[in-house]
Amino acid sequence: MHGDPALPADFTHLPYANPGAPKGGRLVIGAQGAFDSLNPFNLKAGSTAQGLNGNIFQALMARNLDEPFALYGQIAQTIETDADRSHVTFRLDPRARFSDGTPITAKDVRFTFDLLKSKGRPQYRSAFSLVKALETPDDLTLRYDLTGAGDLELPLILALMPVLSQKHTDIERFSETSLTIPVGSGPYVIAAMEPGQSLTLKRNPDYWGTDLPTSKGLYNFDEIRIEYFRDATSLYEAFKAGLVDYRDETNPSRWRNGYDFPAIRDGRMKIERGALGLPKGLQGFAFNTRRPLFRDARVREALSYMFDFEWINVNLFGGLYTRTKSFFDDSELSSSARPASPRERDLLARWPGAVRADIMEGAWTPPQHDGTGRDRDTARKALALLNQAGYAVRDGALRNKTTGAPFAFEIMVGDRAQERLAVNFAGSLARIGVEARVRLVDEVQYQRRRQKFEFDMMIGTWVASASPGNEQRSRWGSTSADQEASFNLAGARSPAIDGLIADMLAARSHEDFVTVVRAYDRVLLSGFYVVPLFHASEQWFAYSARLAHPAQTPRYAPHLFGFTLDSWWRQAP
Repeated sequence: MHGDPALPADFTHLPYANPGAPKGGRLVIGAQGAFDSLNPFNLKAGSTAQGLNGNIFQALMARNLDEPFALYGQIAQTIETDADRSHVTFRLDPRARFSDGTPITAKDVRFTFDLLKSKGRPQYRSAFSLVKALETPDDLTLRYDLTGAGDLELPLILALMPVLSQKHTDIERFSETSLTIPVGSGPYVIAAMEPGQSLTLKRNPDYWGTDLPTSKGLYNFDEIRIEYFRDATSLYEAFKAGLVDYRDETNPSRWRNGYDFPAIRDGRMKIERGALGLPKGLQGFAFNTRRPLFRDARVREALSYMFDFEWINVNLFGGLYTRTKSFFDDSELSSSARPASPRERDLLARWPGAVRADIMEGAWTPPQHDGTGRDRDTARKALALLNQAGYAVRDGALRNKTTGAPFAFEIMVGDRAQERLAVNFAGSLARIGVEARVRLVDEVQYQRRRQKFEFDMMIGTWVASASPGNEQRSRWGSTSADQEASFNLAGARSPAIDGLIADMLAARSHEDFVTVVRAYDRVLLSGFYVVPLFHASEQWFAYSARLAHPAQTPRYAPHLFGFTLDSWWRQAP
């Protein structure tokens, strides 16, 4: 995206892969929930089985997770573009094949582009609509005309597009959930599937890309079985019993107290922790501003005063979490504790009032409580803001001053961990007369309601990369606010957000890019679209001692090893 790739043209493998890793054996991974589809690319992708991208479906190019945003050849053997990124030409690797042995051609790539542009997820539709024209002069060449797009990231977005087989894709039913076994070009094929319960991948012995430098040392298991569990407790118990080989632990109480069992003590299982180099991103209670109740930013800020992180962290999580203060926390992209630079102020001057004064000065932090669980000062501040917004407490309930309607809403949650957090928040809100009803729904219903924005409040997660760009349109851009299945949970519509996303995509140097993202962070924080939660500074994980992984982990991975442990291997008995 900025500057030159870190790896030389003749690199033999990715830095965090072991090219000598043995092949063979089986890996069993546990996942929580269920699935009803094998199509991860349409509007209903939220209920798709995990483990398909990368293993079954491949893109034209592959990431090096040691770099913020650099891509290397995969299905595409070469790429050509100009300094303005006004065009890009991909030349496909003539060896590239789908798993049925048919060659991957420019027709397949064009077919995929057209299909995702018309029926794909919102992020595909938004980005691909910027392409002026696409030519396929021969079976291995694609030329994209990007004139006027003004988006320097677009060639990389096109390079990350999955390539689907025209022969094996049902266009008419593409928008539906489907359990039809897909044909891809990745290192694995689907060998077995129990709807909603399990998925078995087998390494394709005829995988065309085995010797690619982006594949060397990866995809080492002969078989990967993904088992689905209805709740976190059953998944944890399955791991303890040795039915699952690997587990990410996200519950700090369990991490502190739940890993002293026989298999750990006698060495059959191991526990580790690893540092994540990415910005920490943000998880929080998202306000659906499409609802009239949450359209006033003062209301949203007032309710955020009632989330008692200090009490929750000590009493529920053993003090292991850090409160999140930015959408790009713990990184150079964060605006937290940094006064805006003159360049940032110039950028933001185009939208007067888009950033609050304390956020502009880097002085804002989420409200802090006294740790008692009943902090009166924060409650007074919340009520003062609500009074300004037209609400007052009468007869023990917060009511609209004009209509007398009580302030009530629903918090939708998808699992017991979210439920416990939401119940605590609802209890705090009750202290100021707000009725927040917590509703736990099953995985499929949860995804359907999320995609259609049929919720008042829910917990959202905004994973951050070291090079945010086009994906921000789907998360926060005005055009995505009414696009079904977009990630704009809050329904944000802001000219400042839209303008800064455009600036992000036009930045020509790393310094300019950092400046824009910090300004963008300030605008998001000033909107109070989310009640920020917390994050861990490390990834906690446990695994069977029969597994092994390279000593080096990727610097910019959202997960140290990927859902199916791409760089791991099974040790000989």
